[in-house]
Amino acid sequence: MDLLIGEYRNTLDEKGRILFPAKLRGILQKNELIVTKGLDHCLMLFTSEEWASLSEKIMKKSSPFNDQTNKVIRRFIAPAQQLEFDRSGRLSIPQCLREYASLSGESVILGLNRYMELWDSKCYDEYLSSTEADFKDAAGSMSDIFL
Repeated sequence: MDLLIGEYRNTLDEKGRILFPAKLRGILQKNELIVTKGLDHCLMLFTSEEWASLSEKIMKKSSPFNDQTNKVIRRFIAPAQQLEFDRSGRLSIPQCLREYASLSGESVILGLNRYMELWDSKCYDEYLSSTEADFKDAAGSMSDIFL
């Protein structure tokens, strides 16, 4: 599978549907995505294959008696939903996930190689502004990858 890359801005309609970029849909092997709550109040979108691999790894490292792993399972695995594209190439984002990510109009889809993120446009722009200095430090800490 090709890499899921790019930044795409689109509008969430009044029914909670977002038209997914044809370029990204063309890469997908199935007409569905797994959508769950991500960090920083965005949604994370996975192909079913990528989700199966990731969720299996998480569950193998988890125990119902471990408070730390339960936090990840309850906030990441539990809210995940399998969504199918409609004939027009739209995904209908469930209300509980829209509320979590404050989605209500202009949105941003980010392709991050193996998965994607869906942000409210205003929240994403605020995130970029508020993390600019941190980004420079984080990028500096990874300078050895260019060797």
